[in-house]
Parts: sequence; C-alpha cells; structure tokens
Amino acid sequence: MLTLESDYHSNPPTGQRCSRQAAISISQVAGQRGGNRSEPVAAPFFMTQCPGNLMGKRTPLYDQHVAMGAKMVDFAGWDMPIHYGSQIEEHHQVRKAVGMFDVSHMTVVDLNGPGASDLLRYLLANDVARLKQPGKALYSCMLNPAGGVIDDLIVYYMRPDWYRMVVNSSTRDKDLAWIMQQAESYDVQVFERPELAMIAVQGPQATDKLKQTLGQQADAVIDDLKVFFAAEVGDYFIGRTGYTGENGFEVILPEQQAAQFWQDLHKHGVAPIGLGARDTLRLEAGMNLYGADMDEDTSPLEAGLGWTIAWEPEDRDFIGRQNLETVRKNKPVKKLVGLVLQDKGVLRNHQKVVVAGVGEGEVTSGSFSPTLGKAIAFASVPVATGSECSIDMRGRMLAAKVVKIPFVRNGKSCLPDDI
Repeated sequence: MLTLESDYHSNPPTGQRCSRQAAISISQVAGQRGGNRSEPVAAPFFMTQCPGNLMGKRTPLYDQHVAMGAKMVDFAGWDMPIHYGSQIEEHHQVRKAVGMFDVSHMTVVDLNGPGASDLLRYLLANDVARLKQPGKALYSCMLNPAGGVIDDLIVYYMRPDWYRMVVNSSTRDKDLAWIMQQAESYDVQVFERPELAMIAVQGPQATDKLKQTLGQQADAVIDDLKVFFAAEVGDYFIGRTGYTGENGFEVILPEQQAAQFWQDLHKHGVAPIGLGARDTLRLEAGMNLYGADMDEDTSPLEAGLGWTIAWEPEDRDFIGRQNLETVRKNKPVKKLVGLVLQDKGVLRNHQKVVVAGVGEGEVTSGSFSPTLGKAIAFASVPVATGSECSIDMRGRMLAAKVVKIPFVRNGKSCLPDDI
C-alpha cells in the first residue's frame, strides 16, 4: 500500500516560473571581490535572474529576504537569495563565525510503515540497515538501473516505521515519481511535506547561536546531538548536517514559524547568507552538486562517491547494483578529482582539461575559493590522470595541480604546503 499525500498540506505561495528562455544568465565569476551592494557578485552556474514580473515559487522566507536587501534569482523555479550585498563577505562569515541559509526549497519526504526499511534498502545504494540509533542520518545516491545517479540525498532513521528523506529541489518531480514507482511493492506510505520550511545554521559559532535562539529547553538536545544525527525539539526537527564543511545544523520546522525563527536567529547575531556563498562553501568542502558533478549518466564510482555504496551484505539487491558491479570489476574509466589553478585565471564549469599522454576531461564545478585565494575546481578526468594537467581557457593552456578533495575543512586549508 502506498500513498503520496501533499495536497492536504498548505502549499508554499507560488507565482509564474521564470522560463529558461526569458532568464538572464548571471556570470559565475564576475565581481568575486565582495564590497558594497552595487557590485556584481558571483553566482553558481545554475542560477538565473528573472527579468520583469516573472516570478518563481517562493519560500516562507521570501519577504524576509527582500526586507534584508537580498538579490533574488531563479533557482530551479524558486525565487531565492543569491547574496545580501557581498558573496565573498558572506562566505567568510560562515567560515569564521556563523550564517543562516534558507533551504526551504529542498524537498522533505517522510516514509511511514512496516515496509519503509525494505523499500529504502532496495531504493538506495547505501544501506539503511546500518542505521541502528534513532535520529542517525545516512548520505546516499538513488540510482537508476544503469547505475547512474538520479539524485543524492540524506535519509534519517527515526523509528523502524519512519524515515525522513531530504532530496534536491531541482529533482523533486522525478524523485517523487521514482520513489512512488518503487514503493508499489512495499507496505509503506510516502508523504511529501511541503508545509515544512528548512533553515541551515552553519559556522564555528553555530552551536552557541542556535542554543541562544532556541533557549534552555533545547540546550541538552543540541549539546548531545552528534554529527549526522537528528532530534526533535517540539515542532523543530534539528539535524547536525550541512553543506559547508563547517559545524552546523539544518532545522526543519512548520512554515508558519519560519519567519519568526529567522528573525530570532538574526537578533542573536546570525547573518543571512545567499546561495552564491553556499556554492563556494560546498565546493571548498568537497561536496558534490547534483547536475554538475554527477547525473543519470554518471555512476557514483566515477563521481568520487564510491564510499556511499554499501557492497555488503552481498545478497542485498539494490537498484543499479548489477551494472555497478560490472564497472567495479572492469574499473571505471573516469574519476572526479580536485584541481588548483597554478596560473592566473578562473576555473569555470565545462572547461576542457588536458592530461598530457593520457587524454581529456572536463571541469564539472569551478570557481574562485575565497578561503584559499585560488581558483579551484572539481573535474572529471581519465582514471590514469596523475598530479598535473592543463586547462584550456579560450585557447590558452594554463597549468593546474591535481589534489585530493576536500580543499578546506573546518576553515583550514587541506592543500599540500607546496601548492
């Protein structure tokens, strides 16, 4: 038995989507120097600015963003803040202190029923049977039969009959359709939760600021919450997770309470951060972006996500396993690596990577690293690639070093001393 129930919940306010034809692209690299509100600021490649009165869907915090002076852009059909003045300053704010992100565009899905665990063990490449303690979270890819990545997601084990998943907003429709299709053979109910908002609080001061905001009733829960665990405090679902490489939390709460929580965080010194800085933070932290670093034609073994595949027990069947076993046996032909540009320039998505005597690859995510002061990137390259390569920048071949990911962890460089 299965149901997909979302209509009975209040849906977020929506407007007209910004069409890709009408959208105005925002440069990924222009103006990455911070400064005042009049300066152009970098945007991730997937963002566009909507002209005129075209509107996308709005989160419960839309009015808060506008009141705080955010520059709003289209992201997967949502009107979202890219920055509040300076993307560079917001990036440093999270690395050095604390910031808050509106991630209410993400899709929350609850799976309830005695068949939830069996469904997820078949649906995901990682194994939820590893989750023994209530609240424990697991990062996994959801694959197609060919072993390509439909989406990457986090799933929380709350009870044997209740799991909570958080999936990407840009893949919502296909994710829900795929989950529903696979759920038909299991005793499980699938509930989308559009009436919930999500706010991420990230940075070295995140724990203290969240405790100050929520008050003493949450102190013990927050102090005891381990990384990649979640707990409930009243109406709040608090996960010790994030997308920045810093200490932090992701708080899921009723949309009616989101604006007040956002304001309370701000009163306690938590600065609003746009999705532009979120992208450079996740790149420094070595975290993949779906649609850039992997997609349905890319396997986890080729996207640096082999560690998310649970091969044991051998008798567990999961979607895509047979093809992945073949790739594993024959060895992947591509791998995802980190690059640091040695010459002056900026690394951008889709630039050609040339490995002398080996072959060619492509930059999948590229930007300027505010923390390191260098151009960095993820690149899909031939598996035989060594420690050096060249980047084709409009006919100029610029030198780059191949490095291990991540580039930054907890505000500190992970690069070798000689780079």
